[in-house]
Amino acid sequence: MDRDGYVWWYVDALSADGRQGLTIIAFIGSVFSPYYAWDPTRDPFNHCAVNVVLYGERANRFCMTERGRAALDREADHIRIGPSGIDWDGTTLTIRLDEVTAPIPNQVRGTVRLKPPGFTPGPHSLDADGRHRWWPMAPSSPVEVALSEPGINWRGTAYFDTNHGDTALEAAFTDWTWCRADLQDGAAILYDVHRRDGTAQALTLCFASDGTPREITPPRRAALPPTRFWRMPRHTRSDDGQAEILRTFEDTPFYARSHLAATLRGESVRPVHESLSLTRFSNPLVRLMLPFRMPRRV
Repeated sequence: MDRDGYVWWYVDALSADGRQGLTIIAFIGSVFSPYYAWDPTRDPFNHCAVNVVLYGERANRFCMTERGRAALDREADHIRIGPSGIDWDGTTLTIRLDEVTAPIPNQVRGTVRLKPPGFTPGPHSLDADGRHRWWPMAPSSPVEVALSEPGINWRGTAYFDTNHGDTALEAAFTDWTWCRADLQDGAAILYDVHRRDGTAQALTLCFASDGTPREITPPRRAALPPTRFWRMPRHTRSDDGQAEILRTFEDTPFYARSHLAATLRGESVRPVHESLSLTRFSNPLVRLMLPFRMPRRV
């Protein structure tokens, strides 16, 4: 991997009753790390992290401890960063978590297992030069969550993708919005990217449960209110140009994650949605705030 490069593996999941959720991201070259941004060597292998976020009625926790290259172990079938890791045995993706929140320490410990019924074609280029690639590998998979800390067990569906890039995100993009929604058979994904050169790309994808691409009509733009505290702009797309925010999971200076109600491919859906401002992230004051929630351990 080159200087300024990155790769991450992303999972988000919701329980069958919609009352619990989580997001897990394993980073090499942690793109939102202030330490990576400040490092003159720009060595991605020296900036690794497992980000774990729990949402729900019983627990809300955020973990993102950055670690150096000595904490990284990776092969074709696994990646380990410090005490946490991801393993693939050919049928099941097993994520073992052992992380601590900051600034107030609480543990997140346990196992998440996904069983993808198939994989999609990919990847997709997000920029004109092909230096940033995104692959929504398994858009809708059964998931089992068993956490001893904080004592949560549930089943539902999960989304799994990966991003891989050769330059810093903020050098290529100003902002993007993304969402994914389970359908009766498979999933729909929307990805709207604004590039630093003034061009844009709007991806509208749909896949059957086994990963086979399906036809979908590009939906209409739907306005959403900004987040309450940091006033992060939000918008999405839906069949009728209408969408509703059910819950804001994350409200930060440069990023928002939300749970929506909308219509896609003629179905009423509950998308997981994100808005990212890389212009805001690049602000030195924003980066100075991040170490309070993103400690570094070497």
